[in-house]
Amino acid sequence: MRAARLVTSLVLTAHGSKDPRSAANAHAIAGHLRRLLPDTAVQVAFCEQNTPILTDVLPDAAAGSVVVPLLLASAYHARTDIPALIAESGADVIQADVLGEDPRLLQVMRERLAALGVSRFDSELGVLLTSVGSSHPAANARTAALAETMAEGTRWAGVQVAFATGQTPTLPEAVEALRARGAQRLVIAPWFLAHGRITDRVAEFACAAGIPMAEPLGPHRLVAATVLDRYEEALAARSAEFAA
Repeated sequence: MRAARLVTSLVLTAHGSKDPRSAANAHAIAGHLRRLLPDTAVQVAFCEQNTPILTDVLPDAAAGSVVVPLLLASAYHARTDIPALIAESGADVIQADVLGEDPRLLQVMRERLAALGVSRFDSELGVLLTSVGSSHPAANARTAALAETMAEGTRWAGVQVAFATGQTPTLPEAVEALRARGAQRLVIAPWFLAHGRITDRVAEFACAAGIPMAEPLGPHRLVAATVLDRYEEALAARSAEFAA
Protein backbone atom coordinates (compact mmCIF):
# COMPACT_ATOMS: atom_id res chain seq x y z
CA MET A 1 0.00 0.00 0.00
CA ARG A 2 1.32 3.41 -0.95
CA ALA A 3 1.42 6.11 1.69
CA ALA A 4 -0.67 9.24 1.27
CA ARG A 5 1.36 11.99 -0.35
CA LEU A 6 2.49 14.64 2.13
CA VAL A 7 5.23 16.15 -0.03
CA THR A 8 6.10 16.63 -3.65
CA SER A 9 9.88 16.28 -3.46
CA LEU A 10 12.23 13.29 -3.36
CA VAL A 11 15.90 14.17 -3.03
CA LEU A 12 18.01 11.21 -4.18
CA THR A 13 21.33 11.69 -2.42
CA ALA A 14 24.51 9.88 -3.46
CA HIS A 15 27.93 10.10 -1.87
CA GLY A 16 29.58 11.67 -4.92
CA SER A 17 32.67 10.65 -6.86
CA LYS A 18 35.34 12.06 -9.15
CA ASP A 19 34.36 9.27 -11.54
CA PRO A 20 31.56 10.60 -13.80
CA ARG A 21 30.00 7.13 -14.09
CA SER A 22 28.82 7.35 -10.49
CA ALA A 23 26.90 10.60 -10.98
CA ALA A 24 25.52 9.35 -14.29
CA ASN A 25 24.14 6.29 -12.50
CA ALA A 26 22.37 8.47 -9.90
CA HIS A 27 20.79 10.58 -12.64
CA ALA A 28 19.67 7.46 -14.53
CA ILE A 29 17.95 6.10 -11.41
CA ALA A 30 16.30 9.50 -10.92
CA GLY A 31 14.98 9.19 -14.47
CA HIS A 32 13.28 5.91 -13.55
CA LEU A 33 11.80 7.56 -10.46
CA ARG A 34 10.36 10.46 -12.42
CA ARG A 35 8.46 7.98 -14.56
CA LEU A 36 7.24 6.16 -11.44
CA LEU A 37 6.32 9.42 -9.67
CA PRO A 38 5.09 11.81 -12.36
CA ASP A 39 3.56 14.17 -9.78
CA THR A 40 6.63 14.30 -7.55
CA ALA A 41 9.68 16.49 -8.00
CA VAL A 42 12.71 14.19 -8.07
CA GLN A 43 16.07 15.86 -7.53
CA VAL A 44 19.59 14.48 -7.39
CA ALA A 45 22.10 15.72 -4.82
CA PHE A 46 25.50 14.63 -3.52
CA CYS A 47 27.42 14.72 -0.27
CA GLU A 48 30.64 15.79 -1.98
CA GLN A 49 32.68 15.86 -5.20
CA ASN A 50 29.67 16.42 -7.49
CA THR A 51 27.09 19.15 -7.76
CA PRO A 52 24.60 20.04 -6.54
CA ILE A 53 25.63 19.37 -2.94
CA LEU A 54 22.73 18.42 -0.68
CA THR A 55 22.93 21.74 1.18
CA ASP A 56 22.43 23.54 -2.15
CA VAL A 57 19.21 21.65 -2.85
CA LEU A 58 17.49 21.54 0.54
CA PRO A 59 16.77 25.26 1.04
CA ASP A 60 14.43 25.12 -1.96
CA ALA A 61 12.84 21.79 -1.02
CA ALA A 62 9.30 21.75 0.33
CA ALA A 63 8.88 21.13 4.05
CA GLY A 64 8.60 17.41 4.66
CA SER A 65 10.57 16.46 1.55
CA VAL A 66 12.28 13.08 1.69
CA VAL A 67 16.03 12.64 1.37
CA VAL A 68 16.67 9.08 0.16
CA PRO A 69 20.32 7.99 0.46
CA LEU A 70 21.48 6.23 -2.69
CA LEU A 71 23.61 3.99 -0.50
CA LEU A 72 23.66 0.26 0.14
CA ALA A 73 24.94 0.27 3.72
CA SER A 74 23.93 2.19 6.83
CA ALA A 75 27.46 3.36 7.53
CA TYR A 76 29.28 6.68 7.88
CA HIS A 77 27.71 8.53 4.97
CA ALA A 78 24.16 7.60 5.97
CA ARG A 79 24.68 7.98 9.71
CA THR A 80 26.90 11.08 9.78
CA ASP A 81 27.38 12.90 6.46
CA ILE A 82 23.78 13.20 5.34
CA PRO A 83 22.32 14.08 8.78
CA ALA A 84 25.04 16.74 9.19
CA LEU A 85 24.23 18.27 5.80
CA ILE A 86 20.51 18.26 6.61
CA ALA A 87 21.20 19.95 9.96
CA GLU A 88 23.46 22.52 8.30
CA SER A 89 20.74 23.41 5.80
CA GLY A 90 18.12 23.86 8.52
CA ALA A 91 15.54 22.27 6.23
CA ASP A 92 12.48 20.45 7.54
CA VAL A 93 13.01 17.19 5.67
CA ILE A 94 12.83 13.46 6.37
CA GLN A 95 15.78 11.12 5.88
CA ALA A 96 14.78 7.73 4.55
CA ASP A 97 16.62 4.48 5.16
CA VAL A 98 19.40 3.19 2.91
CA LEU A 99 18.70 0.58 0.26
CA GLY A 100 20.28 -2.15 2.39
CA GLU A 101 20.05 -5.85 1.60
CA ASP A 102 16.74 -5.64 -0.22
CA PRO A 103 15.77 -8.92 -1.96
CA ARG A 104 15.23 -7.03 -5.21
CA LEU A 105 18.85 -5.93 -5.23
CA LEU A 106 19.94 -9.53 -4.79
CA GLN A 107 17.72 -10.39 -7.74
CA VAL A 108 19.52 -7.76 -9.81
CA MET A 109 22.89 -9.22 -8.86
CA ARG A 110 21.70 -12.70 -9.80
CA GLU A 111 20.70 -11.26 -13.19
CA ARG A 112 24.17 -9.74 -13.56
CA LEU A 113 25.72 -13.14 -12.85
CA ALA A 114 23.36 -14.89 -15.25
CA ALA A 115 24.51 -12.48 -17.97
CA LEU A 116 27.98 -14.03 -17.53
CA GLY A 117 26.53 -17.49 -18.06
CA VAL A 118 26.57 -18.43 -14.37
CA SER A 119 24.31 -21.34 -13.49
CA ARG A 120 22.86 -21.77 -10.01
CA PHE A 121 23.42 -25.51 -10.45
CA ASP A 122 27.22 -25.19 -10.86
CA SER A 123 28.54 -27.04 -7.83
CA GLU A 124 32.15 -26.10 -8.61
CA LEU A 125 31.54 -22.36 -8.65
CA GLY A 126 32.60 -19.94 -5.94
CA VAL A 127 31.14 -16.42 -5.88
CA LEU A 128 33.05 -13.48 -4.43
CA LEU A 129 30.43 -10.98 -3.29
CA THR A 130 32.63 -7.91 -3.24
CA SER A 131 31.74 -4.73 -1.36
CA VAL A 132 33.37 -1.57 -0.08
CA GLY A 133 34.51 -1.96 3.51
CA SER A 134 33.15 0.28 6.26
CA SER A 135 34.51 1.57 9.56
CA HIS A 136 31.11 0.67 10.99
CA PRO A 137 31.26 -3.03 12.04
CA ALA A 138 27.49 -3.55 11.89
CA ALA A 139 27.44 -2.44 8.25
CA ASN A 140 30.15 -4.98 7.39
CA ALA A 141 28.30 -7.69 9.29
CA ARG A 142 25.09 -7.02 7.36
CA THR A 143 26.98 -7.18 4.08
CA ALA A 144 28.68 -10.41 5.12
CA ALA A 145 25.28 -11.92 5.93
CA LEU A 146 24.32 -11.45 2.29
CA ALA A 147 26.57 -14.35 1.34
CA GLU A 148 24.30 -16.93 2.93
CA THR A 149 21.19 -15.35 1.42
CA MET A 150 22.73 -15.20 -2.02
CA ALA A 151 23.69 -18.87 -1.88
CA GLU A 152 20.12 -19.98 -1.15
CA GLY A 153 18.61 -22.06 -3.93
CA THR A 154 21.98 -22.74 -5.57
CA ARG A 155 24.43 -25.62 -5.63
CA TRP A 156 27.47 -23.36 -5.64
CA ALA A 157 30.57 -24.36 -3.70
CA GLY A 158 30.10 -21.16 -1.74
CA VAL A 159 29.56 -17.42 -1.64
CA GLN A 160 32.21 -15.44 0.17
CA VAL A 161 32.07 -11.73 0.96
CA ALA A 162 35.26 -9.80 0.17
CA PHE A 163 35.92 -6.17 1.03
CA ALA A 164 37.64 -4.02 -1.55
CA THR A 165 38.76 -1.37 0.94
CA GLY A 166 39.99 -1.42 4.48
CA GLN A 167 38.40 -4.56 5.90
CA THR A 168 38.91 -8.31 5.85
CA PRO A 169 38.55 -10.67 4.18
CA THR A 170 40.30 -9.05 1.24
CA LEU A 171 39.81 -10.33 -2.28
CA PRO A 172 42.90 -12.60 -2.16
CA GLU A 173 41.78 -13.96 1.22
CA ALA A 174 38.28 -14.61 -0.09
CA VAL A 175 39.69 -16.44 -3.12
CA GLU A 176 41.73 -18.66 -0.81
CA ALA A 177 38.68 -19.37 1.35
CA LEU A 178 36.57 -20.41 -1.64
CA ARG A 179 39.35 -22.61 -3.04
CA ALA A 180 39.53 -24.31 0.36
CA ARG A 181 35.80 -25.03 0.09
CA GLY A 182 36.31 -26.83 -3.21
CA ALA A 183 35.55 -24.07 -5.73
CA GLN A 184 37.16 -24.82 -9.07
CA ARG A 185 35.85 -21.73 -10.81
CA LEU A 186 35.29 -18.25 -9.44
CA VAL A 187 33.26 -15.19 -10.36
CA ILE A 188 33.13 -11.73 -8.81
CA ALA A 189 29.74 -10.21 -7.97
CA PRO A 190 30.39 -6.49 -7.25
CA TRP A 191 27.96 -5.27 -4.57
CA PHE A 192 28.18 -1.69 -5.80
CA LEU A 193 25.60 0.65 -7.26
CA ALA A 194 27.84 1.93 -10.04
CA HIS A 195 31.21 1.68 -11.68
CA GLY A 196 33.89 3.86 -10.14
CA ARG A 197 37.48 3.91 -9.00
CA ILE A 198 37.01 1.14 -6.46
CA THR A 199 35.27 -1.18 -8.93
CA ASP A 200 38.06 -0.44 -11.39
CA ARG A 201 40.56 -1.72 -8.82
CA VAL A 202 38.41 -4.82 -8.34
CA ALA A 203 38.32 -5.29 -12.11
CA GLU A 204 42.12 -5.04 -12.26
CA PHE A 205 42.38 -7.77 -9.64
CA ALA A 206 39.84 -9.87 -11.54
CA CYS A 207 41.74 -9.49 -14.80
CA ALA A 208 45.08 -10.36 -13.20
CA ALA A 209 43.59 -13.41 -11.47
CA GLY A 210 41.62 -14.55 -14.53
CA ILE A 211 38.29 -14.26 -12.71
CA PRO A 212 35.18 -13.07 -14.59
CA MET A 213 33.45 -10.06 -13.03
CA ALA A 214 29.79 -9.18 -13.33
CA GLU A 215 28.40 -5.68 -13.74
CA PRO A 216 27.42 -3.68 -10.62
CA LEU A 217 23.76 -3.15 -9.78
CA GLY A 218 23.53 -0.04 -11.95
CA PRO A 219 20.37 1.89 -12.91
CA HIS A 220 18.17 -1.19 -12.92
CA ARG A 221 14.41 -0.68 -12.57
CA LEU A 222 14.48 -2.77 -9.37
CA VAL A 223 17.05 -0.43 -7.85
CA ALA A 224 14.64 2.44 -8.59
CA ALA A 225 11.78 0.41 -7.11
CA THR A 226 13.79 -0.05 -3.91
CA VAL A 227 14.43 3.70 -3.72
CA LEU A 228 10.71 4.29 -4.20
CA ASP A 229 9.89 1.98 -1.30
CA ARG A 230 12.33 3.79 1.00
CA TYR A 231 10.61 7.04 0.04
CA GLU A 232 7.16 5.60 0.70
CA GLU A 233 8.27 4.10 4.03
CA ALA A 234 9.54 7.50 5.17
CA LEU A 235 6.24 9.12 4.19
CA ALA A 236 4.28 6.43 6.02
CA ALA A 237 6.35 6.98 9.15
CA ARG A 238 5.71 10.73 9.00
CA SER A 239 1.98 10.12 8.45
CA ALA A 240 1.92 7.87 11.52
CA GLU A 241 3.56 10.63 13.59
CA PHE A 242 0.91 13.12 12.52
CA ALA A 243 -1.86 10.62 13.26
CA ALA A 244 -0.56 9.78 16.73
